[in-house]
Amino acid sequence: MPSVSSPSDDWSTRHSVLTTARRTAALLNALAEERPDPADVAAVLRAYGETDPLDLTARDVAGMRAAADLLRQVFAAEDVDDAAATLNRLLQEHTGRLRLTSHGGSTPWHPHLDHDDDAPWDEWLLASSCMALTVLVWDRQRPPGRICASPGCRNVFIAQGSGPERRYCSRRCATRERVAAHRRSRSAEQPGDLA
Repeated sequence: MPSVSSPSDDWSTRHSVLTTARRTAALLNALAEERPDPADVAAVLRAYGETDPLDLTARDVAGMRAAADLLRQVFAAEDVDDAAATLNRLLQEHTGRLRLTSHGGSTPWHPHLDHDDDAPWDEWLLASSCMALTVLVWDRQRPPGRICASPGCRNVFIAQGSGPERRYCSRRCATRERVAAHRRSRSAEQPGDLA
């Protein structure tokens, strides 16, 4: 009997533009830590389809962190024009020419913007992320994502769907802010002690 594969096992699903953009957000969030643990960063890469061996060094993670700081500017963009200008600058200054690769026949053909298949992790992160975020801007004509609006959260997230634009990275942050706003409005309604 043939085995049934799940969509997560399908190469094209694991490496779609949207999945690559989500991987970008997850990596930016992991790399935002003060001293990101290489094992934690490798776990994010594995979760998004990268295969072992993933022997990231502290130097690899430091380079990826610098790339993440540049990419965070796309998520901070005020509007689509700002996101596009930021991506154009990153593409011009930090990526190679668009090319197709199959990694020596080990994967289906797919586009790359890094300089070669053995590019360092920081170059790979910046190039692959720029490509995915660029396609999302092209496809949706709006910024591809945002930084969470909760003051205590620095997470980035991919904005998707056709409804109103999301402001928070998670339901947890949205709920926390709604509760805080409710408490502020309730305390403003309470008359103060008259002394």
